[in-house]
Amino acid sequence: MARILYLIKLVVLFLGFNLHKALSWRNQSSMYGTDDRCNPSPHPLGMCQSQAAAFGYPCEEYKVTTEDGYILSLKRIPYGRADSNTSTEARQPILLFHGLMVDGVSWVMSTPQQSLGFILADNGFDVWIANSRGTNSSRNHTSLSTKDPAYWDWSFDELASYDLPAVAQFAYDKTGKKLHYVGHSLGTLMILAAFSEHKLLDVLRSAVLLCPIAYLSRMKSKLTLLAARIFLAETVYWLGFHEFNPVGPVAHTVLSQICDNPEINCYDLFSAVAGPDCCLNTSTFCAFLEHAPQSTSVKNLVHLSQLIRNGGVSRYDYGNTRDNMKHYNQPRPPVYNLSSIPNHVPIFLTHGGEDFLGDVPDTRHLLRTLVRKHDSDNIEVLYVPDYAHADFVMAYNAPQLIYGPMVEFFERH
Repeated sequence: MARILYLIKLVVLFLGFNLHKALSWRNQSSMYGTDDRCNPSPHPLGMCQSQAAAFGYPCEEYKVTTEDGYILSLKRIPYGRADSNTSTEARQPILLFHGLMVDGVSWVMSTPQQSLGFILADNGFDVWIANSRGTNSSRNHTSLSTKDPAYWDWSFDELASYDLPAVAQFAYDKTGKKLHYVGHSLGTLMILAAFSEHKLLDVLRSAVLLCPIAYLSRMKSKLTLLAARIFLAETVYWLGFHEFNPVGPVAHTVLSQICDNPEINCYDLFSAVAGPDCCLNTSTFCAFLEHAPQSTSVKNLVHLSQLIRNGGVSRYDYGNTRDNMKHYNQPRPPVYNLSSIPNHVPIFLTHGGEDFLGDVPDTRHLLRTLVRKHDSDNIEVLYVPDYAHADFVMAYNAPQLIYGPMVEFFERH
């Protein structure tokens, strides 16, 4: 209790919050002039109707239930819009998994010439798009409501152990073929965790890591570092909040402890968190704001904060020996040993010099861990100096810089 009271005092010290200032990320960005801003509102339609059908693509939706009861929405674009042959028998399936606080629509946010989901479909692939628990289209459960604290009792451990295997196995069973995998941000941490425990090797044939996050201790995002160092997510969790809605009242409170810091620019919060993206256009960014940001669990943020402070990659730490023994039968949480990822798994890793989350020093640490024993023919690295975190899924020049080499990688493997 004393520690909680101390942390609450820290919260109070950071108050003095201006709501307009903290929420200005929803209609301001350094890429825009004063007369060129979004006025975003939540899109009333899901991905298939709002994005795929709007551009003339077929889109199917499946419901996949995880072992722990979460009902996930899994979308499929089985072929391109100009394909006369609609059979999927000869098509290689690919599973796309999004990052933190977004969902699968991030893969089809822009035009067919710029969105990875559409580009892959037009290049002859059978595209499967995952949506993790808690996102807008995956908020159902076999027995729990989103109003139940138990619904939000998960971190990326469960995403790697339940969500990812459920959708990968479902797509594998439907197609009868091993899948290529593409993950962005948190989607990369999930596949690295799974592969480190030698899971999913029988259903996935390769992995693309777009601005991977794993080691986080040297990230450049001062906002995220400060939140982790003052145990902000833990404070929110101990105060009884379980869902973190980035545009809800809990987020307002969280930002109130950050935005008075003179080193953090809350007038461009998007860049303060993820880095200054070089190559986003207005229409794509406005489309992003119609579908994001979305909810995650507070426990997930606590877990990521633990990684930032501890420097390694391990399972969720319950904070005391008794609870860790209860969950893991050992006093400290098990480590995800990334060096144990099988060296024959083809991996394509791409990262950016302006990424504040998947920053260069931490990514190089990850690369040293992976490359040390990996077959040289099965790992490729692409570095883009001026790319930040969102550029990899929304940049107007990503098709030339990133997606073209990615398709060539798939064709080789």
